[in-house]
Amino acid sequence: MAKIEVIWKDNMLFEANHDDGSFMIDNPVDDLESRGMSPKALMLSSLAGCGGLDVVSLLKKMRAEVDDLKIQVTADLTEEHPRIYKDVVVTYRFFGSDFKKDKIQKAVDLSVERYCGVLEMFRKFTDVTVNIEYIEQ
Repeated sequence: MAKIEVIWKDNMLFEANHDDGSFMIDNPVDDLESRGMSPKALMLSSLAGCGGLDVVSLLKKMRAEVDDLKIQVTADLTEEHPRIYKDVVVTYRFFGSDFKKDKIQKAVDLSVERYCGVLEMFRKFTDVTVNIEYIEQ
């Protein structure tokens, strides 16, 4: 069973605690400086993190490691309330040289089609597009 506890700290700041660690959730008002990520930004971060964990693990097993990986997630919000994400785009940017593109593609495909539960949850309410970019170094 998944369990997380969120504790109100002050203003719009909350601390989220889980057995794996803790982080801050914030939605600053009145031009206050943000001390954490918004709940919606955390959703996009979870999507990128889920895919990233899958892909890095799979590439290691396939012996197709890369120098670096950056994952960008963009999404639009609907106009009507509750405002939810639509048209989500996940872009995997692989950095290095002598890419094993077939193995990289397979790792991303396995994450997208089989392993990433967060992506599957997103699919329940929106379209998700996945792109791969290779940056030679």
